[in-house]
Amino acid sequence: MKMGVMLGAGSDQDSSLDGMIATAKRCEDMGFDNIWVANIFEFDAITLIGLIGRETSKIAMGTAVVPSYPRHPVALAQQAMTTAVATDGRFELGLGLSHKMVIENMFGLSYSKPARHMREYLEVLVPLMRGEAVAYQGEQYQVNCQFNIPGLKPVPLIVAALGPKMLELAGSLSDGTTTWMTGMQTLEQHIIPSINSAADAAGRPVPRVVAGLPIALTDNVEAAKAKISDQLQVYGVLPSYRAMLDREGAAGPADVALLGDETALRRQLQQLRDIGVTDFNAAVIDVEQGCYQRTMEFLQSELAQ
Repeated sequence: MKMGVMLGAGSDQDSSLDGMIATAKRCEDMGFDNIWVANIFEFDAITLIGLIGRETSKIAMGTAVVPSYPRHPVALAQQAMTTAVATDGRFELGLGLSHKMVIENMFGLSYSKPARHMREYLEVLVPLMRGEAVAYQGEQYQVNCQFNIPGLKPVPLIVAALGPKMLELAGSLSDGTTTWMTGMQTLEQHIIPSINSAADAAGRPVPRVVAGLPIALTDNVEAAKAKISDQLQVYGVLPSYRAMLDREGAAGPADVALLGDETALRRQLQQLRDIGVTDFNAAVIDVEQGCYQRTMEFLQSELAQ
């Protein structure tokens, strides 16, 4: 299982542009496989990754995730391909629908037919990122375009998928999925078998499953849960995450977080490996003084597992 770090999750990190780049460089120096950058209401994730890529040499870098609705698939394909070249092929595009309240209430766009939207989006995006000419006439997109990007290497595409329709799309049209606030039981019984089945039916390789979860090395689990409940409470009410928490039987984000001493965390990470998670995206939460650095060093010790 690859070990990655969610950039910007820990409250003790410097959230300036220079600070984010410095954190990414430290992750590379520590030997982590990849870093993941959310595209929310801070820096543009793909632009940030392009900058990081010019100051690193080995670590893979992915978005977790870029919302599809505000970006035309042609524009995103060109940006992703350019960033892939800028990072010498280390860029991984994580794509998702975002949420109805964001797309409609904040951006003023329609969130109708999300599965249809994502299918058309991928049917345009995927061949474009392979350098193919696209002549596409769909319900939402009509495209005639092709790019010629010198030095381009394949760009891995990972689609955020939680529900059955999105998992079918992710398995049949992309390289895998990335999840957030999705517990062990739900990963094992719903996410992984669903996407594996879709990929198998489409004749595609076994897909990647990137599991993003909060994690903290601590001896005070109850205090850590209280802090995570407060800090990440929004993820307990957004409908798509709420559905996964309900499926898990979890009251909120703290109930799916990886918390405890080294023995407890090691057991939970092994469980992720055993159920078929291919990539762990560690959202290290600084629940108490020194916790962030402690947890990062623990995760570093797990890299060889």
